[in-house]
Amino acid sequence: MIFSIIMALTNGLTENVNNLSLLHAPFMLGLITGGAMIYWFTGASTQAVTTGAYRAVEFIKANIKLEGVVKASVADSKKVVEICTKYAQKGMFNIFLAVFFATLAFAFVEPFFFIGYLISIAIFGLYQAIFMANAGGAWDNAKKIVEVELKQKGTPLHDATVVGDTVGDPFKDTSSVALNPVIKFTTLFGLLAVELAVKLTAEAGGALSHVLALGFFLASFIFVYRSFYGMRIVKEGSVKAV
Repeated sequence: MIFSIIMALTNGLTENVNNLSLLHAPFMLGLITGGAMIYWFTGASTQAVTTGAYRAVEFIKANIKLEGVVKASVADSKKVVEICTKYAQKGMFNIFLAVFFATLAFAFVEPFFFIGYLISIAIFGLYQAIFMANAGGAWDNAKKIVEVELKQKGTPLHDATVVGDTVGDPFKDTSSVALNPVIKFTTLFGLLAVELAVKLTAEAGGALSHVLALGFFLASFIFVYRSFYGMRIVKEGSVKAV
């Protein structure tokens, strides 16, 4: 898919292909931007999980009392699931629209910038997903070893592994696995965005493409902002509304 975009943007000309170099500033900047998007995505998706979990814990502390009962009521359990689902959906809504508008914006900026962006998304995304899956699994296994093999449950060592597992779960169960559809969507949608950018640029000139790039980038920036500051935990007992 990326190769098809490269051929479409360079027209197969040797002098154009030579710009796929770290010495070509737009291409280099595209590589940096793609890596930045991957790290933003992993942070934003972890933030969505953290906020949802925090609100679920708030509800459990305020409404679910297990003294004298075997298990919580079905209604309370459904409410906890509803809270987690709500914040997961809000978080992914912001993230998806940010990726969508960013892909459109970068397609209109400069051909080699966009090529570098897509290559970086694929490479950084692959290795970041492998890292997060393995790191999260290691934290999870460490807690199990301390609990089962070392019999250290309730000790400071166990407390440390619980903290690690709190980070490890969104690493291995959320951010790492979600990188796969992000990479696929960006490359597949990128091909359509490139065709649109090339067509509009040929018909209306470069000025329109730069205006569209700025407009799409501002839209993307709004959702990037919402993904972090719109879902952050402001203080104990409250979460900023999205």
